[in-house]
Amino acid sequence: MRDLTEVAALSRWFGSNPEYVFLGGGNTSFKTDDMLYIKPSGTTLATIQPEDFIAVDRASLQHVFTADLPEDVWEREAAVKEIMMLAVRPIGSGRPSVESPVHDVIEFPYVFHLHPTMVNGFTCAADGEAACAELFPEALWIEFVKPGYTLSTVFTERLAVAKKERGCQPKVVFLQNHGVFVGADTLEEIRAIYEDMMKTLRRTYAAAGVPLELATGELEAEAVAGAAPPLRTILGTDEDRAIVSSAPPFAVAEGPFTPDHIVYAKSFALVDDPTAVGVASFTEERGYAPKVVSLSGKAVLAADTTLKGARETIEVARDAARVGALTAAFGGPRFLPEDDYAFIENWEVESYRKKIAAAASGGASRLANRVCVVTGAAQGFGLGIAQGLAEAGGTIVFADLNIDGAQQAAADLNATQGKDRALAVQVNIADEASVQTMVQTVVEQCGGLDLLVANAGVLKAGPVSEFSLKDWEFVTSVNYTGYFLCVKYAAPVMGAQVIDTDSPWTDIVQINSKSGLEGSNKNAAYAGSKFGTLGLTQSFAKELVSERIKVNSICPGNYFDGPLWSDPQRGLFMQYLETGKVPGAKTVEDVRRSYEEKTPIQRGCTPADVVKAILYAVDQDYETGQAIPVTGGQVMLK
Repeated sequence: MRDLTEVAALSRWFGSNPEYVFLGGGNTSFKTDDMLYIKPSGTTLATIQPEDFIAVDRASLQHVFTADLPEDVWEREAAVKEIMMLAVRPIGSGRPSVESPVHDVIEFPYVFHLHPTMVNGFTCAADGEAACAELFPEALWIEFVKPGYTLSTVFTERLAVAKKERGCQPKVVFLQNHGVFVGADTLEEIRAIYEDMMKTLRRTYAAAGVPLELATGELEAEAVAGAAPPLRTILGTDEDRAIVSSAPPFAVAEGPFTPDHIVYAKSFALVDDPTAVGVASFTEERGYAPKVVSLSGKAVLAADTTLKGARETIEVARDAARVGALTAAFGGPRFLPEDDYAFIENWEVESYRKKIAAAASGGASRLANRVCVVTGAAQGFGLGIAQGLAEAGGTIVFADLNIDGAQQAAADLNATQGKDRALAVQVNIADEASVQTMVQTVVEQCGGLDLLVANAGVLKAGPVSEFSLKDWEFVTSVNYTGYFLCVKYAAPVMGAQVIDTDSPWTDIVQINSKSGLEGSNKNAAYAGSKFGTLGLTQSFAKELVSERIKVNSICPGNYFDGPLWSDPQRGLFMQYLETGKVPGAKTVEDVRRSYEEKTPIQRGCTPADVVKAILYAVDQDYETGQAIPVTGGQVMLK
């Protein structure tokens, strides 16, 4: 249908423009005489396609206003939801927006309901109604009413009165503390009305001397490092920690402004007491754990079960703060009263879209809620490991000296696994300051970490009599010292996440080698570094167990499909062919086969093999300090 194609295109334009919506929210629709096509719950405007719109039979939908509904508010809302679900065509093909009855009673074929921050700056203000009359005299103002059935009935009644008084329905309806509806006969008019609205508000804020941008300070890394790791456990469950994202400080809203703010960030933030006692006191008073924690002048933290959710909560808290600042142009803030915000906090319908988003991000899995840092993750073995951990549900930090490769790997994973499943951080693990910055960045982005996979490493081979000291020190600095530095800075963060003896374990897994289990001919620097790191693993395991940190090493066999072996110019297969290391070999495939035959299983190791070993190390609570072979039987321990 051409109309839906055009509605979807304009919806995406608005949904991708933060001046009009945040988090791709809002609602849009198109109607014919018989059908209402409306954005479903749980779908964002920023990405909506024509086929996403749900068809609702208008005659059936009108039963919302004629049915004999229960007196109890929650039973009534459930009954209204059932009526709307039965109006969908075909039945069961989706869940229509709770605002469907409102869109239906607006007589214009196109309806766009958005939540521009500049609009909410006056709809959430003490003098909002007066400002509406002055700035938009043709518009209709409706005082705040509870969403759902109540809003539908009040909206219908007020439109009828306005039409009787004016001879036609108004095209613009401002809802106190809830955004704006615009209806029109064409999409061009919809866009023009919104653009004129924003121009008017921009001039008004400028005349009042109220800046449009939110004032923020400098993020205090030390404050985040002190508060975020324990908050992950305090705000988590017995099995899983929360993910806590941080942002530069701003003045958080002192109360709730709109339903969107409440759904994503709750009605109130916890201020300046991120301790277990502070959280418990807040929870007892408010009836829920805080989603937003403000460290005044230092940082704003947001908690959720996913990185995406935590970042969205920060965005919502920032929008609420900006709304609060803008209300200064219209007499100051008007927060929702307790009866109204309590209704929204407990309203299943309003929370449904967030549940849909959470389900789309993966749900329960082996590494759900786990922040997994993989060093050397931009390519080769590390890339395969990171991808495997993501498939197991982990939130992945691609840490690599090759930041372009790490960013591309993170972008690719986000494209396939969902938004904000991964991020990239540059690190040189042989440089202490670089490692410290990497861990600090992870804490600021995620609040801490649950799994460090120390994978980054280098290999330089050669006979001992010809091996340079420079090459020896290079291999040692990366493979041995780099592992030490990663543990030095990751372990304190992991330890800070422990708040009692029942706190979940965290894990450090070093990717070693079969060359850490037996010597390697003309490869002493590499084998020596791997032997040495097994000693580090055992020592770290004994030291860090009191912090509920398990430390293990995985010792893979040869990864023949990675660039180290298979690069057509510089790979070991080509080198061994050219140097005649494999007697009788005439092709690269001959060399490969000779090495595959060294293992009883007759193949090389793969990242998937190693991921299984990592998951074993993470899953169990009774193994630490171990060297776990994944060699296909090439090396068998006694």
